[in-house]
Amino acid sequence: MSPFSHPGSDSEGNNRGDVQPTGAKSGRGRRRPPGQPPTLIRVAIADAHPVVREGLRRLLHAEQEFHVVGQAEDGTQAVKLVKARRPDVLMLDAGIPGMSGMRVLRELAKAQTECRVILLNASIDRAQVLEALRLGVRGLVTKNTTIALIIKCIRTVMTGEYWVGRESVSDLIGCLGPRRAGAPGASIAQQTELTRRELQIVAAVVAGYANKDIASRLSLSEHTVKHHLSSIFDKLGVANRLEVALLAIKQKLVDDRDPEI
Repeated sequence: MSPFSHPGSDSEGNNRGDVQPTGAKSGRGRRRPPGQPPTLIRVAIADAHPVVREGLRRLLHAEQEFHVVGQAEDGTQAVKLVKARRPDVLMLDAGIPGMSGMRVLRELAKAQTECRVILLNASIDRAQVLEALRLGVRGLVTKNTTIALIIKCIRTVMTGEYWVGRESVSDLIGCLGPRRAGAPGASIAQQTELTRRELQIVAAVVAGYANKDIASRLSLSEHTVKHHLSSIFDKLGVANRLEVALLAIKQKLVDDRDPEI
């Protein structure tokens, strides 16, 4: 059973009770200090399965800080829902029918909504992570993720960070911008003086290659690859490979096709 499901949930109750005034929530969940107004995180849920939608809705409703503003059973409905209700967060099934999850992301990007998208999937592979991030996803979780981590994911993306699996990653544009005040119009590669070899390694990291594969393709030792990565981390001001990939994607640092190395 999916952790999103709820014992005894009504498979036909996919919209019951979702749209309600902000103050209509019950007293369940954590109490706020007296006199402090509630700040609700508005969430929309898009999944083909009624049990998943209703189960997730009930679990989120049990937390006083969340308000589920609507549900969608296919991609077309999901786009319309976001445009009409303007939720803070969309929980989107990657395999949603009617319009694929990736196409939904493209449509939302064109609409320039401020909604933060968290992608739900049966599993998360490296290629999908990078493609989803390119399309503006802020969080990725698998469908066997505990509700506690899903809630943590929502809270994390609401602070402007990324969440990939169990890891949160700071918004690189915001935190790196002040540190990289280079000449106007200069690229990140020019500002940081990345070498051609380092750019090749960045491209390989974005493509999902491990150190061993990078070493083989570039005819280097793994030790040398690690040395280059340390230099790249230092020049870009990041802490790990995921942050390198995120920054490279956001700043179009390298060609996102398979690197010719």
